[in-house]
Amino acid sequence: MFKHEKVLLHEVGVERPNPSYAAMLQEQLGGPHGELKAAMQYLSQSFRIKDPALKDLFLDVAAEELSHMEMVATTINLLNGHEQDANNAIVGTIEAHVLSGLNPVLTNASGELWTAAYVDVTGDIAADILSNIAAEQRAKVVYEYLYRQINDKKVRETIDFLLNREEAHNTLFREAFNKLQETGSLKDWGVTQDSKLYFDLSTPGKYFSLTNPKPPKFENSQ
Repeated sequence: MFKHEKVLLHEVGVERPNPSYAAMLQEQLGGPHGELKAAMQYLSQSFRIKDPALKDLFLDVAAEELSHMEMVATTINLLNGHEQDANNAIVGTIEAHVLSGLNPVLTNASGELWTAAYVDVTGDIAADILSNIAAEQRAKVVYEYLYRQINDKKVRETIDFLLNREEAHNTLFREAFNKLQETGSLKDWGVTQDSKLYFDLSTPGKYFSLTNPKPPKFENSQ
């Protein structure tokens, strides 16, 4: 069961309308590393999880990602302003002027529609958590790019909050991965000597050496 709280997770605002930047921020609404993708990925992955603690983690983060999506959409709405002017629209903003009445739609910054193909679900806890860690890292990178390209203090405050929340989710998933013991695909790690070989195929010179690979593990964040 889900329910909607009328108050945003974190207050948003803009100093002035900026339709061009609204189009850029669409990347985090309907893009491959955006908030909807994250919410749907973690929710979908949770369906077959039996461990109650892990299931809670996936569902809690998924629910928060939906609240991030609401923040991003609200900010885009404010940035779009109230004047429809398709003649001066750039790529990525045209649909807002001729189709949605300036309402944020589920597209990326180029106007391409969101797709479930963005969502990674394997049914293997280890693989899915590693995918989620990468998803949070990519989302953080996109927010960093967006942050550098706007001087609006209120928009920057919103992005700064979302950046820090992506970092929190990243840490949570890393901690969860460290708690996995002989689970799913981790059971099969290193079953033969072939799994411990490193082929040095970049010659001349040897700059990377790995003699005894171990299963991936993240350092404790504390």
